[in-house]
Amino acid sequence: MPQRPTPASAPAATGRGVVGALLVAVLAVAVVLAWRPVGDWVEAVGAPCGVEVDGERVPLDRDQARAATAEAARSLGGPGAGEAAPELPDGVVEAVLGARADTALTCRVPVPGPAAEDETGSGLTPRAQAVLDAVRTEVGDLPVGGFAPGGVASGHGEESTHYEGRAVDVFFRPVTEEHLDDGWVLAQWLVSRADDLTVQYVIFDDHYWGVRGSMRGWQDYRAPGDSDDPVLRHLDHVHVDVLRGE
Repeated sequence: MPQRPTPASAPAATGRGVVGALLVAVLAVAVVLAWRPVGDWVEAVGAPCGVEVDGERVPLDRDQARAATAEAARSLGGPGAGEAAPELPDGVVEAVLGARADTALTCRVPVPGPAAEDETGSGLTPRAQAVLDAVRTEVGDLPVGGFAPGGVASGHGEESTHYEGRAVDVFFRPVTEEHLDDGWVLAQWLVSRADDLTVQYVIFDDHYWGVRGSMRGWQDYRAPGDSDDPVLRHLDHVHVDVLRGE
């Protein structure tokens, strides 16, 4: 027959019950966090964007990142951030204007799940066309390529997103320090709006940013065959493509 707990053993049993309840609560929280979208978790633990200013990484929220890159894009002919723009930390716009891969603005972005799209008459999918339209309206009338009415079937690497009408190239030629500055301004502008524009990759100047690895920031890009061709290394143009969708 089971023995009833004595008065001396009752507190120990109660303590074990409290510990058990705490373990259950911790496991429940872990399950909830495991099912939360990664982007939401990133948002909860820190600022989603940042840029290096004078050797220090400055955190930015999304509105600040977009305002900073919009102000920097004035140098390319853009209208700027407007009067309603949020206040920016000192030096942020200047940092965007002079950024390179190790200092550039980057954002952590949740991966969306858009529907698949077909090419339109322009040779671009609607999402890729939206990127092109946004660049022309908010950045400047820059030389572009990588697409054509009816689509393109050559001129790019195997399995290129250009062949699916999901990519646009924005050119900054010839390769000079000034043009590298300009290209990095556009590259950062695209990253700061990657969630709205369903950007998949931005590639420029031997580096790339990808939405699926956005928490890692800018990464080294290896040209096909380790080529030294400035075109294949994306030294003379910013490549941007959008998600295919399901």
